[in-house]
Amino acid sequence: MDAPKLFVSYSWTSPDHEDWVLRFATELRECGIDVILDKWDLKEGHDAHAFMEKMVTDSEIRKVVLVCDEAYARKTDGRSGGVGTEAQIISGEIYENQQQDKFVAVVVERDTDGKAYLPAYYRSRVYIDLSDSGTYANGFEQLLRWVFDKPLYEKPELGGVPAFLAEGDRAVVLATGARFKRAMDALRTGKDHAVPALEEYFNQMVDEFESLRLEAAGADTFDDQVVESIAGFLPYRNEAVEVFLGIALYLDSPDTRRLLHRFFERVIPYMSKPEQVTRSHDWDYDNYKFLVHELFLYALAALLRHERFESAAYLLSNQYYLPGNSDYGRDVMVDFDVVRQHMKSLEYRNSRLKLNRLSVRADLLKERCVGISIEFRHILQADFVAFIRSELDRFDDWPQWWPETLVWLGHYSGAMEIFARARSAAYFQEVRQILGVETKEEMLPLLDSYVPGGRGLPRWGFESFSPKILLGYDELCTRP
Repeated sequence: MDAPKLFVSYSWTSPDHEDWVLRFATELRECGIDVILDKWDLKEGHDAHAFMEKMVTDSEIRKVVLVCDEAYARKTDGRSGGVGTEAQIISGEIYENQQQDKFVAVVVERDTDGKAYLPAYYRSRVYIDLSDSGTYANGFEQLLRWVFDKPLYEKPELGGVPAFLAEGDRAVVLATGARFKRAMDALRTGKDHAVPALEEYFNQMVDEFESLRLEAAGADTFDDQVVESIAGFLPYRNEAVEVFLGIALYLDSPDTRRLLHRFFERVIPYMSKPEQVTRSHDWDYDNYKFLVHELFLYALAALLRHERFESAAYLLSNQYYLPGNSDYGRDVMVDFDVVRQHMKSLEYRNSRLKLNRLSVRADLLKERCVGISIEFRHILQADFVAFIRSELDRFDDWPQWWPETLVWLGHYSGAMEIFARARSAAYFQEVRQILGVETKEEMLPLLDSYVPGGRGLPRWGFESFSPKILLGYDELCTRP
């Protein structure tokens, strides 16, 4: 990259100010900028006016800095002296070419009211502030980024139209919009009817689940229908996530955590064959299996993100009542890990399309973590919390929760956020609720069992993870 050329326009206000400009120009040159300065480049016998015009006429000079103090602003507005001549050249260029970014004012002095000294023609434009020694470094970095066209914040590339908008009639239509808005407004404004409004929203969401039922279960491409149904639900998944976050942020209470629990209690039955259906395939309800599992992860992630550990523990520790289980001789009370069930359709899809993915389900969960206020790292954390809680509850049994998203851990080598914070013994007293333990030592038998030939860990090919590391176990409770 060729060194960018930059012209410095300033006023000979005082010897001290001239020395400041000289040091400033030297600093710019040390940063790889070819500075044009009268003290260096205007020699005896040169035409001063031509030298000033060079800042506009010379195509190699890409940037011009206006060093603005009181004298510079005064002389510019009064068109007096060399600065006044430069002002005529600069203002004409600025007014004729409104889109150019060749000129920038660098403010080095303010008036008694703290207002920046700027020429009249520049007052509507953004300037760089070097008037405060305490923030000089930040301002100078801003200037360098402007010169080299390397802004701190770059506009991201434009994405495509969201799938649920492009799919037209295939998108799932849920009638939750009005109730969603009413519930969110009540949450944000602290209205007395917030809990009833939330209950109405959840009731409507449950009722609309019925419209998601799939047909033509015997089709060779049934997995396409499952994926399309999941994609069509995305805008309403996003609504639900906003509700989960709203509860965590504005109204975490016994009533709202009970509503969350009852919501999942009512959608879990959609994951299996309804009573009136006599024949079906295992994968007929795979769209429900994905959506209920995904919603549970987001609900847990929202509560953990806002450190609502008591409510998170409520979802993990309280069993769910499924009256339909009695028809098959099964226990009507089930643990939370029932929301994660295997999806044969995605396993078949991986094979049919030769995707060679370790987990199509994890891929979908990651791809769909967009357009919302929860990051995928929050989902990873929620998934791990669900896994370790299930393991602690069922230490004498086969693992029940498969932490699907942890395939995306990669080379993650530290504790999850809430456990990193739990180095504080006081913080651990809050976090322990979600684990169902009183002390960290209660987890040690489980953690020690994960040895070759011992208790098995979820594995994707050669990839797995260390619960002890993700818990940050050795550092737990090591500080007050």
